[in-house]
Amino acid sequence: MRFAKFIVLLPALGLTGLGCERDLDLPSSALELRLQLPETAAAQPGAVEATPAGKADFLVRSREERATPVAEAAKACPEDMVLVEGEYCPNVEQRCLRYLDPPGRYEQFRCAEYAKPVCRSKERKRLRYCIDRDEYAEPGEHLPANHRSFTHAEKTCGSLGKRVCLESEWNFACEGEEMLPYPYGTSRDPSACNADRTDILTSGGELRDLRAPAGAYPRCVSPFGVRNLSGNLEEFVAIDGPGPARPAMKGAYWQPSRNFCRAAQTAHDRFYNGTETGFRCCSDPEGG
Repeated sequence: MRFAKFIVLLPALGLTGLGCERDLDLPSSALELRLQLPETAAAQPGAVEATPAGKADFLVRSREERATPVAEAAKACPEDMVLVEGEYCPNVEQRCLRYLDPPGRYEQFRCAEYAKPVCRSKERKRLRYCIDRDEYAEPGEHLPANHRSFTHAEKTCGSLGKRVCLESEWNFACEGEEMLPYPYGTSRDPSACNADRTDILTSGGELRDLRAPAGAYPRCVSPFGVRNLSGNLEEFVAIDGPGPARPAMKGAYWQPSRNFCRAAQTAHDRFYNGTETGFRCCSDPEGG
């Protein structure tokens, strides 16, 4: 295993470093729309009507203009998906200030607190796409589907008029434009997501099925409103790049491991599946 000791450079392709090293031999089987009124107006009933016509027109236009992006987002993606749009940084520097675990083999897997992330790319990449709010579940089932391979993901997403997410799309949906290491922030919270479980093995040494329903961890939500991108299932994505699609796994399921947005595992082929594997889909938004 190879680890960067203090500074992490996380390119869109290749190794991801500091606890998100690829090919680790780990067990793996509203926007609030608020009309901004002057304090005197906001405190008095009927104050908007009393505002001079020009200013009232401005307030109305402002409200409509601010509502437009939300309305467009609702039209751009299906109801079960979220619109992700913004500037993505391919190369991020993330420096861990403190680890949860003592020195040893697993020391750099779980960072308790990161410094403010820094974009090291010469320029950011504009992304706009739809992503499933939750991990894929069979119709009528409350738990996300497991024992799914990369080939299962390709087939299922295709049948739904969607596609397997690119790794960069998954990363951005998880971290947002602030490049957060965890979907909920820069400090690790063991109780925020279905991760950091220590009861993951049976007495016989087999991986226990500890999947959780989509809404079980209300704080495990990314800046874009996507749920369970850390922990729960390890999700298949397609590595960015030319040629045939190559799989990577993201999220690190419920084990006490990496579980942060840029972490990726590439030790398995497109047919591997296990208790911990699943996926979610992406698609292009209406209007491109």
